Amino acid sequence: MKNISIFILSASILVFTFSACQKKTDCTANITCNDAQGKPMNGVEVRLFANVKTSPTTTKVADVKATGVTDKDGKVSFIFKLPAIFDVNASVGTSTATALIKLEEGKTTEKTVELK
Repeated sequence: MKNISIFILSASILVFTFSACQKKTDCTANITCNDAQGKPMNGVEVRLFANVKTSPTTTKVADVKATGVTDKDGKVSFIFKLPAIFDVNASVGTSTATALIKLEEGKTTEKTVELK
């Protein structure tokens, strides 16, 4: 009986220890798109992508990329499993904006872009 109690106690400690050590590693990018007056823009297509230099004169878009459309508050969110630096391209009609966003492990990064 004593051995069973020790085993259950040990198993409980191991389960609690390993589940408590699970670190949140998702990287979240929240992009807000505003017009020149600072008002949120609905329906803006936002693309996140990374350009990779394949040779001194050639650049290629990496496989990891995402596209979304802003909501009524001018916001769109993306979640990635790994940290990265992405180019941001936002456009609607003839208005465009570009920026960079750096995603860090386990963090949410906010970026506001102004379309012109």
